[in-house]
Amino acid sequence: MSGYFDRLLSYFSTDMGIDLGTANTLVCVRGEGIVMNEPSYVAVLRSTKRAYRDRHGNVAVGLKAKEMMGRAPGAIEVVRPLKDGVIADFEITEILLSYFIRAVNRGRRFALKPRLVVSTPTGITQVEKRTVIEASERAGARSVYLLDQAMATGVGAGLPIQDPVGSMVVDIGGGTTDIAVLALAGIVRSTSLRVAGDKFNQAIIDYLKRRHNFAIGEGWAESIKILIGSAFPLEQEMTLEIKGTDLNANRPSAMLLSSEEVRNAFQEPVGAIIKAIAHTLEITPPELAADLVDTGICLAGGGSLLRGLDKAINAAIHLPVFIADNPLECVARGTGKALDDIELLAQIAQTTADD
Repeated sequence: MSGYFDRLLSYFSTDMGIDLGTANTLVCVRGEGIVMNEPSYVAVLRSTKRAYRDRHGNVAVGLKAKEMMGRAPGAIEVVRPLKDGVIADFEITEILLSYFIRAVNRGRRFALKPRLVVSTPTGITQVEKRTVIEASERAGARSVYLLDQAMATGVGAGLPIQDPVGSMVVDIGGGTTDIAVLALAGIVRSTSLRVAGDKFNQAIIDYLKRRHNFAIGEGWAESIKILIGSAFPLEQEMTLEIKGTDLNANRPSAMLLSSEEVRNAFQEPVGAIIKAIAHTLEITPPELAADLVDTGICLAGGGSLLRGLDKAINAAIHLPVFIADNPLECVARGTGKALDDIELLAQIAQTTADD
């Protein structure tokens, strides 16, 4: 399909930017902004791997599916089709994408197949990229543009990515941390680390089991991270009563957990992210690295909200560190801005429009 014809059809379709994340999927519609933000969960029937439908015939995807975690009968499985930022289950990812496309188009005057701009982790393979494209096309996309997650972060954060000046982004999602130095609408140096929000949750689970012989689920781990988690000493440390299973007595129990202990549990994942940032800086050309003394390091993604993470990075790297405005939506906003600017999209994205 020619690029001109594709752009013409865009006037009659609801084009979308999608932050297809391990933990959450956000959809940005051209000219409207972010219209959907739901967990990347799908409920399927174990026997057929088809989407589970409730008594009203509605598929259980997103928040509805996540609410079924740990509560669904044995015939139903609740899964996340993406692992470490890439597609782990092709068919279930197709269900997820189809759900979002249909939901956005529902009730709209024009329902032509949309153009999609889909963010992908830095450094994924050509096979993984092809998987994203095929899943998107089978879900109903007319054409698919792949936008590197780090680049989407830079666009969404409003960084001067098209200028001859170095900008550094660190996007910490659910499955991956994407680190990149950007300049002249390109990625100069990058590192992708499969250490992110999920690894922080697992670190809490492992710590409690190892140190206290106490077992908790993913839901509690996520709550602990949000409520008392930190990467740097707090002015006032906190405690939280948590509930789980005492493995010594093999029965339900509760215990008091401190923010200091959670910080100890986070030492390994925080250290891995800081090490990856340092490595990226080491391989960055000196001229661009010098720019970062002024432009600093931009943090985005849900992981950037961990208390004191900016301070921990600053203390180790000795560069200014700041958190993007509304960091959870940064990548999705970047895909939306790219949809609004055809010239920018042509510069920074890979496309199937001319295949």
